[in-house]
Amino acid sequence: MKKIRFLIFSFTLIIILLLAFVMYRRYTGIKVETGGKSRELLIHTGADYEDVFFLIDSVADIKNAKLFHLIAKKKNYTDHVRPGKYIIEPGMTYLKLIDILRAGRQTPVNVTFNNIRTLNQLAGKVGHKLETDSLKLIDFFNDESNYSVDGFNRATVISVFIPNTYQFYWSTTADEFYHRMLKEYKSFWNSDRLARAAEKKLTPLEVSILASIVDDEVAKKDEKPRIAGVYLNRLKIGMPLQACPTIKFALNDFTITRVLKKYLVVESPYNTYKYKGFPPGPVGCPSIEGLESVLNAEDHNFLYFAARADFSGYHNFSRTLAEHNRYAAQYQKELNKRKIFK
Repeated sequence: MKKIRFLIFSFTLIIILLLAFVMYRRYTGIKVETGGKSRELLIHTGADYEDVFFLIDSVADIKNAKLFHLIAKKKNYTDHVRPGKYIIEPGMTYLKLIDILRAGRQTPVNVTFNNIRTLNQLAGKVGHKLETDSLKLIDFFNDESNYSVDGFNRATVISVFIPNTYQFYWSTTADEFYHRMLKEYKSFWNSDRLARAAEKKLTPLEVSILASIVDDEVAKKDEKPRIAGVYLNRLKIGMPLQACPTIKFALNDFTITRVLKKYLVVESPYNTYKYKGFPPGPVGCPSIEGLESVLNAEDHNFLYFAARADFSGYHNFSRTLAEHNRYAAQYQKELNKRKIFK
């Protein structure tokens, strides 16, 4: 009798274990149908569980909604929705997807920006990549109290944003974006670069201002340190910078290819033909290449440069105004010949 009871007990236990295994496999093994492709989820700040489920079901196929809801409830995800960018990979189970969403394990977003002249342009570029849109970024930049404690104002804060490719979470706010870039800025200005700037009697901001001018002035990388040396020579003798990029910035017209005399009378602190020294701030996001060109500026006696008439992108350098005027006349003649009047 005991043997029969033992057999019945063992058989019953086996059935229970098999049923438990089947239920476990059912609970954990059902997959989200993605058609063999990765699917992107952008969960906005403030979204609730119903919003998330609708979003998932719109980009993929949840064949067993009841089971998905059950797992989400058991995992307490229904009350712990986190915003961000997430990827549903092919073959991902309900359980794994919910674990990723509940933990907030976002997929980073690559944010690349370069050739940025204004904060509004920066906001537009970044606003396409992150949840925080361009208007929120512009509002952040317009309120100087957001960054004045760090020693910047609206004219100088653009120096913080050194062009490169950075990884952010999609849910990054405007404030978080700024502070991440401030961290990158401080990392860039290490002891070596600070020492090189000090050797040239420049502050990091002054390096950034000159770098932004050099970036806009020069097309050829190998000429940038020489152009930077020209501007440093002008500063040393108290000569105005006379930098054309600052005129375009003052006029807010970056389509200008020929800076005419009539433009040089614009009343602006950025008019470096009228006012000596540095303008109030950079005329764009200074590139790493531009910054290094100032820090490694050539030591020479040139005070002038003029674009070559062959339109090679290179310049003729001069020590005297008379020599410069000859080169400038050659270039002006070629501009007229090509009917470039603006």
